[in-house]
Amino acid sequence: MRPDAVRRVLDAELTAARERRGGEPPRVLDVGGGSGVLAVPLAVAGCAVTVVEPSPNALATLHRRAHEAGVAALITAVQGDSDALAELVKPASADLVLAHGLLEVVDDPAATVAALAGTVAPGGVLSVLVANRYAAVLQRAISGRLVDARRLLDHETGALGLSGEALLRRFDTAGLRDLLAAAGLTVELVQGQSVVSDLVSGSVLEANPGAVDALAELEALAAVTPPLRDIATKLHAIARG
Repeated sequence: MRPDAVRRVLDAELTAARERRGGEPPRVLDVGGGSGVLAVPLAVAGCAVTVVEPSPNALATLHRRAHEAGVAALITAVQGDSDALAELVKPASADLVLAHGLLEVVDDPAATVAALAGTVAPGGVLSVLVANRYAAVLQRAISGRLVDARRLLDHETGALGLSGEALLRRFDTAGLRDLLAAAGLTVELVQGQSVVSDLVSGSVLEANPGAVDALAELEALAAVTPPLRDIATKLHAIARG
């Protein structure tokens, strides 16, 4: 398994939440959680997970995955949009709030972050994972898509600005920090995800004993070391109310 700095941080937060709750299951809110890629493993790990997701098809897949994994009782699925989060979820009710791949596609990121912040329980955190503008520029330049690379660099929100573009915006480290701070949150960590791990082929890991552990150590360090962090494929932030 490839090293993942994000999961290590989330595991630490869940351990802290269990301690605060006297051993009771941590309460996780996954906004835009889709088909349960995060929710089902978290439920398997013993968390009580609420997923807010606008797509009925994604929720149907979530239900199937949850039943197959035997954790349907630990997952609550709510069909709805982040714009209506205050009406769908009790305030201050989640130990860990996940917004992974969400802020790139919402109409108003500031309003969404404010709504997310309102669901964080005392002592809990908001975890945000977003696409990195500068990584997208480098990836397109390396692949020879130089016009797209320049467009991403110039565009106000780090988008391609073309019809059919999936993302409305991408972020850089400073912009992500500012967005979270504007909602009254204290940013405790900004780290990169997939700083160097995506650059190392599976054949290298298979051919070199100890390479997986060495890569994990390198990725963990690179994830929090500027400027390497700032060109990671994705940026991950932990913010507390």
